[in-house]
Amino acid sequence: MFPIDFCHIPVSIIKRSAGRSAVAAAAYRSGTKLTNEWDGMTHDYTRKGGIVHAEIILPAHAPPEFADRSILWNSVEQIEKARDSQLAREIEAALPRELSGEQQLALVRAYVKDNFVDKGMCADFAIHDKGTGNPHVHIMLTVRPLKENGAWGAKCRKAYDLDENGQRIPDGKGGWKNHREDTTDWNDKGNVEIWRAA
Repeated sequence: MFPIDFCHIPVSIIKRSAGRSAVAAAAYRSGTKLTNEWDGMTHDYTRKGGIVHAEIILPAHAPPEFADRSILWNSVEQIEKARDSQLAREIEAALPRELSGEQQLALVRAYVKDNFVDKGMCADFAIHDKGTGNPHVHIMLTVRPLKENGAWGAKCRKAYDLDENGQRIPDGKGGWKNHREDTTDWNDKGNVEIWRAA
């Protein structure tokens, strides 16, 4: 089977601070009409051409209603309260022109499941092909983990700094020195190379 070409495609974060919305991005990628309940804006891309296929794949513990694009991305918009929130990760890649549409879809499904959904991310992908010889896929991924009960979990947690004896280190202000730890490894920079090589 031909590989997906991720070599030259950047992985980007959809951030609210950049004026972006996960709902708007999902509507555009999938060629649908979605209303962002966070800001009340409706994004209608139903006239956008070249959308061959759009699909959501969920981890086993995700709420089944997240298979609805509007519910999934509005849930993301609602859980992220800050003005500088990271809403979603996006990956775009060229697809092998040598493959049929069915083969491209099977390739994307396997790639998305193996690299993202099996790690706990919700994935929303859309295959675009305007017939100009540039078939490609847009993959939007959640950046906040889901708990086993299907509720959104924390992106990070506070971890206390420990001395050589494993004891907490006082911060001199009546508290303890601490730092932030991500609850998943999804933001590790090395993942990008793994995803590109997969």
